[in-house]
Amino acid sequence: METQYELDYRRVADAIEFLKLNYKRQPGLEEAAAHVNVSPFHFQRMFKDWAGVTPKQFLQYLSIEHAKSILKDKQVTLFDTAMETGLSGTGRLHDLFIKIEGMTPGEYKNGGEQLQINYNFVQTPFGTLLVASTYKGVCYMAFADDSEEIALGKLQSRFPNATYQHLTDQLQQDALYIFTQDWSRLNEIKLHLKGTAFQLKVWETLLKVPMGGLTTYGRLAGSLNNPNACRAVGTAVGDNPVAFLIPCHRVIRSTGEIGQYHWGSLRKNAMIGWEASKALAEAL
Repeated sequence: METQYELDYRRVADAIEFLKLNYKRQPGLEEAAAHVNVSPFHFQRMFKDWAGVTPKQFLQYLSIEHAKSILKDKQVTLFDTAMETGLSGTGRLHDLFIKIEGMTPGEYKNGGEQLQINYNFVQTPFGTLLVASTYKGVCYMAFADDSEEIALGKLQSRFPNATYQHLTDQLQQDALYIFTQDWSRLNEIKLHLKGTAFQLKVWETLLKVPMGGLTTYGRLAGSLNNPNACRAVGTAVGDNPVAFLIPCHRVIRSTGEIGQYHWGSLRKNAMIGWEASKALAEAL
């Protein structure tokens, strides 16, 4: 049965899609509210509770013009030394607080038979999320769009011989605080990931894109000193096993268009706009 949390997110997501599709004619609050079957008053309050801004302000963050301005502003500094040594405010999060440790061959050999994996399902601003962890860190995060059973089955297919326990642990909680807590007070988030050396490098590079920031596949490839590897970078981005925390949703087309996303372009729009509103609120 759909929870109120899920219902509100679905309504907000439907409203975002409606507003984007009809942006040129600038539909009013009443029309957007009617589209999701709520009163204008409730819709305005629900949307602002979710995003922190009005629907009209939110839509501005999803425009091609806004995306191009972000890409232009970040062109020189996105992957420079300043980011690696830490930025003030929200932008520091992925530089300083999320750490990736690659699994050793022994940890995932024979289908992960040496791994004990704890898992749980949680509500996030973007839908129900499956989060799983080993004793070293979070190893998997994925949206349970079809059902919890199907989502768990996909995790188990990655490590078919691991031991599983439905349990919330501190490693998971540290990671999930990203949705609700003061980011300046977050504990270090530890990730324990199975991947090739190239994949791990791409995922680590993605962590340098700050909240509210955007990049392109070409820039990611350039930051890896391999500007011709755009296709390989795109594949590694698509193989990201940790939804949201490794921010593959911040990779857009060089034209400024949002583009596709493993978890759906609508959810990608929601994530980009939500993060932009949070980053702006902190900057004020």
